[in-house]
Amino acid sequence: MSIVIIGGHDRMVSQYKKICKSHKCKAKVFTQMPADLARQIGCPDLCILFTNTVSHKMVRCALDEAERKSFKVVRSHTSSGCALEGILLEHAV
Repeated sequence: MSIVIIGGHDRMVSQYKKICKSHKCKAKVFTQMPADLARQIGCPDLCILFTNTVSHKMVRCALDEAERKSFKVVRSHTSSGCALEGILLEHAV
């Protein structure tokens, strides 16, 4: 399962990837807005938005891509490892 994580803390990127790997998921993590975010998102199985630590522009870009490419988006207000773990337990197959 491929996952895109948008938002979160820079220092947690390796932890996010480690948690995803433990659930047999491949993750891309974007904590900052790259110039071509829409192209880099691709077509994941699941997109996770950590809404507390992300800009409105990044959220808008992710939601537009989700609508165009029909992938699922899950929002979480907290960007902790436990929040990610809970999301993956609920949504990862």
